[in-house]
Amino acid sequence: MGFLLRRLMRIGIIGLPNCGKTTIFNVLTGGKAPTAAYTGGTFQVNTAVVPVPDPRVDALSQMYNPQKTTYARVEYADIAGLSGSTDDQTKGVGLSGELMNAIANNDALLHVVRVFEDETVPHSLGSVNPARDIASLDSELSLSDLSKIENRLERLEVSLKKGKAIPTFEDDQKEYEILSRLKPHVEQGQPIRDFELTPDEEKRLRGFQFLSAKPVLIIFNLGDEAEPPNIDYPHQKSKTTAIRGRLEMDIAQLEDEDDRTMFMEEYNLTELSTARIIRESYDLLGRMVFFTTGEDEVRAWEVTQNAPAIECAGAIHSDLARGFIRAEVTSYDDLMAAGSNAAAKAAGKVRLEGKDHIVHDGDIIVVRFNVQK
Repeated sequence: MGFLLRRLMRIGIIGLPNCGKTTIFNVLTGGKAPTAAYTGGTFQVNTAVVPVPDPRVDALSQMYNPQKTTYARVEYADIAGLSGSTDDQTKGVGLSGELMNAIANNDALLHVVRVFEDETVPHSLGSVNPARDIASLDSELSLSDLSKIENRLERLEVSLKKGKAIPTFEDDQKEYEILSRLKPHVEQGQPIRDFELTPDEEKRLRGFQFLSAKPVLIIFNLGDEAEPPNIDYPHQKSKTTAIRGRLEMDIAQLEDEDDRTMFMEEYNLTELSTARIIRESYDLLGRMVFFTTGEDEVRAWEVTQNAPAIECAGAIHSDLARGFIRAEVTSYDDLMAAGSNAAAKAAGKVRLEGKDHIVHDGDIIVVRFNVQK
């Protein structure tokens, strides 16, 4: 049995030119990437890895006073180069292979939609129209997926004509059947994430990295005073939220904490959107965090929701999964209420659990293991 450490959750920020993608990137990362108006023709990806804000980590670190405190981390990619179109003759031509690969290499997408008005920053499609912009970019992603499906079906048809003599005949036949059912759905402009697939079918299609299959968080980028548009977006694995991008970027880039607090109070902000957007992204992707604690380190680990104890052990180190015996599990709330690990044990709040025990978000675990040399 082997477990590999999960790579960082990677989230791609996409949107039409001049919608404020880089502004949102700077809000989420605390960065200072240039936000000049897009003039066309440039493919660029800004990336940054940032710690996930979590007050529970702060409280655990205060309790244990460890030598090291490690937060979960997330990687953001600000992807420039999308064009969008309202012309059926030109839809889909804006996604080069390089651009498709940049989008595909993400676990989820943040689709930034412009709501703010600014005469100095022209809208790439001539006017501010959030519903149109969402439909335009969704169409680009679906058409990219449709092209992949059609190309693969053509190759499979050639292969299947050779009959059962080819070693991959049965797998090719199953793949052909799935893609044939999927094609009319995508032709209608519907995202693949709305198409019902069995776990086995999802596994078979995973290698295609379909763009419209990825979870999407639509972010309405507001002006300082604007209200979010009333737009229904009823697709699966999708959510909408809003942010005053320019305002929050300016606040996030303030180095003085008192100045930041003052501006947040002035604009009635209880928190910057970084933590909220990460929480919503975690929910979309079905992720959670658990904690390990001690004098050496307090650390947050990111895993899938409802992960069993042995998977959590493997996230820490493969040896812990290989030699797993039991896990000591305490909920964050129970530990905080008790005041210490010793008090939690005395109150019966520390449980010994087996490898199939489902770990919940915020649980603290200690893995007992034995690896034979």
